[in-house]
Amino acid sequence: MRHQSPSSWAAICVIIAAVVHLALGFSIEFSVDEAHYALYAQRLAWSYFDHPPLVGWIQWPLVALTSSEGVIRLIPELLWILSCYLVYEVTVKAHLFIRGRDAGYLTSALPTANLCGLMAVLLVIAAPMLHILAIGLLPDTLLAPLSLGLMLMALRWLTEDQFSMGEWMLTGVLLGLAGLSKYTAAFTALALLFVFLSTPRKPWITKVGFWLALVIALLLITPVLYWNWINDWISFKYQLAHGSGGEWLWRRLGAYIGIQVLVFGPLFILGSFVFLKDCLHASKLSLLALLGFFFIPFAIFVSLSGGGGLPHWTSPAWFCLAPFAGIGLAKAWAIQRRHWIRILFLIQITLCCIGFGYVLSGGISSASIKSNPIADLYGWKIAGHKAAELAKATHVNGIAVQNWTLASRAAWYSSPIPVFVLDQRQDQFDLWFGELPPGANVLLVNWSGMIFPKPVGNKSAFEACEPLDTLEIKRFGRVLSKFDFSLCSNWQGPSRPE
Repeated sequence: MRHQSPSSWAAICVIIAAVVHLALGFSIEFSVDEAHYALYAQRLAWSYFDHPPLVGWIQWPLVALTSSEGVIRLIPELLWILSCYLVYEVTVKAHLFIRGRDAGYLTSALPTANLCGLMAVLLVIAAPMLHILAIGLLPDTLLAPLSLGLMLMALRWLTEDQFSMGEWMLTGVLLGLAGLSKYTAAFTALALLFVFLSTPRKPWITKVGFWLALVIALLLITPVLYWNWINDWISFKYQLAHGSGGEWLWRRLGAYIGIQVLVFGPLFILGSFVFLKDCLHASKLSLLALLGFFFIPFAIFVSLSGGGGLPHWTSPAWFCLAPFAGIGLAKAWAIQRRHWIRILFLIQITLCCIGFGYVLSGGISSASIKSNPIADLYGWKIAGHKAAELAKATHVNGIAVQNWTLASRAAWYSSPIPVFVLDQRQDQFDLWFGELPPGANVLLVNWSGMIFPKPVGNKSAFEACEPLDTLEIKRFGRVLSKFDFSLCSNWQGPSRPE
């Protein structure tokens, strides 16, 4: 590190990680969510059933040009690099803010701002979960740089105590784009409000720029509000039900917290502990408000996790914690507490490398194919093409699956053939393709990783389902999964109730 500046090392490390991401991104097929959001881009709309539209809009130019997964994945990679850059910038700005508010901090083994920035970037690179956002485009991939951008604006406000009209307008644009990315951007907006409220004086309330920023943000999210208004607010109803999950259990809460530590890394915990212990005494209220960019969404997701939750939902919050944890980690490094930092960093990087290798290998085979989660990333392309050929040859009304998670890859890789989901749950596919009409014939696709009995033998099924073909998916000579294709005739299922 003596031969390069910390900022140079940060850039080098980000480039190395980006090369690994791109190699992996060109090697595997779309995941469930990636295919779903790529379909957003293929079928542009003001909004969608389960998420706001920006995750589809931003992909539209590339999806219109190519179906290559690797090329389309350039978008999340650029967003991840932008997030790393913003983590570095926010860290430097936060370091200068703390230094300017507390002279005592200067004398207590103060690390340089650039070293703090490097540590913050290394925290991101060593976090296994955050690499997923770099390879696959999720709404969280978009929300992360937007949340960091709003943090940067909040720090500018704290250091300048006033905004130019251009800065107010930029804040409004960031808020609006965040709202177009994910509904949980409301937590980020709340954290920004707390920063404004943390200052002794509140001159922003009377500023024209503040109200202009609100107007800009509201105008940008108008497509989402309009689409939900004409669709009976189905997105909001779905998200409220989805977020609350099922029965609340303490063991789910404990498991969720444990998984968070595992997938984002104990280095975050160490750096945050040192920061809270040694650095928080400077401008305490304002720093606590800035920490709200992490604690508000994290606390809400953890409190809901007893009913169920996905670990990546907190990813933008961890990006926002990285600057503070980076300052704490740099301080621990500066006072010669380097042994544990080296050990934890090597362990986390090793876990990341094992994860990359695990994905490329196709996972670990066992007697139960279903027990291999990596099998889900292979075979859908060839299966989708085969399904399209069989559907055309048999002149059916479309392709059918029995769960929405199977529909996204089937619809993407067999496009433009309609895909129907044979369940009573309303989802985006009902809006795209409508309901399966009575008497319809379909090509039923069954995947070994999520097996369902054939939908025959009752009044809410087909009259008959005859097997047509089978496809085995192999990688390095090992069978990962199997697809079964059946011709199902005379659909007798009822229409879904409103």
